[in-house]
Amino acid sequence: MKENVEELYDYDVLRRETEATMFVVHVTRPTLVLGSSQSRDVINRDSLGSTPLRRRKGGGGLVLLRPDDLWVDWWIPQNDQRWSHDVHVSSMTAGRWWEKALASFTSEQISVYGGPLEGEIDFRVVCFAGRGPGEVFVNDRKAVGLTQWRVREGVFLSTVLHAQATSDVLPFLAQVPPGLSDALNHQMLSSLSLEDPEDFIEILASSSGPWRLRQLLLTS
Repeated sequence: MKENVEELYDYDVLRRETEATMFVVHVTRPTLVLGSSQSRDVINRDSLGSTPLRRRKGGGGLVLLRPDDLWVDWWIPQNDQRWSHDVHVSSMTAGRWWEKALASFTSEQISVYGGPLEGEIDFRVVCFAGRGPGEVFVNDRKAVGLTQWRVREGVFLSTVLHAQATSDVLPFLAQVPPGLSDALNHQMLSSLSLEDPEDFIEILASSSGPWRLRQLLLTS
């Protein structure tokens, strides 16, 4: 049974937003975030301690967000030309925004995954252990995770490029499937030499915009 967990955003406020908005978001301390349909039972409650636990709108698995992560979300109202009724198109559009911006910072091979969900089913308990439409890979290692939430007012696209390795999410799991640690071998800010995320955000905003740009600090 899915227990009530505090939501990551005030999604009711978001739905009333009529302007296309790009959010650059930071948490004040490491925060665990469940996917929309995940049960809290995936968490080892004895290890949770004081770590905040939140729930996002949008699919996918558990993610551990940290203050230095490059976390970028977009709200696209239905009357905006970038809105699409097609779930796949929306994901691929966001992935290509990231691809274009990353190409300004690296000469490595960048690709946007366009197929169906891929990866061990047991590994899907954690977000960065598989592949989904619109997610971005550099030299075939996952760099950007992506999820979306769709309502009649628009679509909310949520993306993150981690600052550090995320294998330390494993102690929070009630059960750790064999091989999951190896599956969490992903790119990070450091491995991509993104030493100045502010410059990157500026390019990402200009190449995908125009947007109203908002900086958010989520306290917990």
